[in-house]
Amino acid sequence: MLSLKQSLSLNTIRPLGGWQPSDEGERLVAWYKNKTGITLNGSDVSRWADSSSNTFDMVQATATEQPAYDSSTGKLIFVAADTQSLQSASDIELADTFTIGIKLFPTLNNVVVLGDNTINNEFFKINTSTELRFKVDSGSNFVNIAVNDGDLTADNYLVITRNDTNLVRLYVNGTLQTSTGTLAGTANIDAIGVRNPNNNPYQGSISEIQIFNKESAEITTNVNNYLSAI
Repeated sequence: MLSLKQSLSLNTIRPLGGWQPSDEGERLVAWYKNKTGITLNGSDVSRWADSSSNTFDMVQATATEQPAYDSSTGKLIFVAADTQSLQSASDIELADTFTIGIKLFPTLNNVVVLGDNTINNEFFKINTSTELRFKVDSGSNFVNIAVNDGDLTADNYLVITRNDTNLVRLYVNGTLQTSTGTLAGTANIDAIGVRNPNNNPYQGSISEIQIFNKESAEITTNVNNYLSAI
């Protein structure tokens, strides 16, 4: 039997069939896959390995800042009061087009889902229950995307895209929101659940994150369909 603080590496494959993020080849920048690549410290997550070929593994060495793990669902459960987060040793840089898919259930507003904990003003944040904020490069470079169909503080899957004209779109549970924004600049990501310096920590669960350096109708449809099955 494992002792409470013995590390355990969990690697399971969910048999979804059909399209997989890895089918996109070099377009797949990072993939934090449900129930896969999890290293436990007792019942808490010390590492969520990147299932892409780029090894942007997200880790947390401080025990009190490690999110809990629900092995039955693959959810990582973050507590904002404990500033729980995971962080990569190097930055994911999205300079141009991108597609980001996330399965999550935030239970507070004003919390960061993805951010950079070494560079200021780089994040994707659940600003309110009806607004997502995406910020890059400086305090003035951000867009707020309003939700007209759904509640962001609920059990959702989100797809955020930026095309080659820097148009940012948001899908909530497969539905394209009518609100859009335009934002150029490189999005830097090295953390799940926090932004520099340990601000706006996430509260709630995250089950999967997919990051691509490409935007297309086909990828958006595939990501939405994949996340809907988690």
